[in-house]
Amino acid sequence: METQQEKNRIQVAEIQLSYKTKVKPSERPKICSSKDAFNILLQTWDDEKIEFVEEFRVMLINRANRVLGIVNISTGSNTGTVADPKIIFAAALKANACSLIMAHNHPSGNRQASKADIDLSNRMRAGGKLLDIDVLDHIIVTTEGYLSLMDEGLM
Repeated sequence: METQQEKNRIQVAEIQLSYKTKVKPSERPKICSSKDAFNILLQTWDDEKIEFVEEFRVMLINRANRVLGIVNISTGSNTGTVADPKIIFAAALKANACSLIMAHNHPSGNRQASKADIDLSNRMRAGGKLLDIDVLDHIIVTTEGYLSLMDEGLM
């Protein structure tokens, strides 16, 4: 029979953090420039979606500037998508990333950054400083090239 104390016990979920990979550290691609990041990102984009809908991704990077993985954060319409900072940083924290590069595509092929792109980049850099996660760049991906907000001095 259950005691009164057992009846009053509050139940909560156990949270477990882990990161598993099948890629050896020496085989992970190294990022030395925005062009390196763009080339890796472009290889992961679905050719049938890059000019159809906007997608937001985050490249997670370790202390040696090697790619831990790429996370799909959101898929939107042909004119926009949502990039929730909580989800972005949750992914970075779970993978124990030291830095990250944000990326999204512009289905129109226009490589120009919007005010919203610039504002998000600057908010994310500020948030990253609090968590000791460097937000290295925000890259706009198109089939014909890219724009690095960091290279352009926009963040």
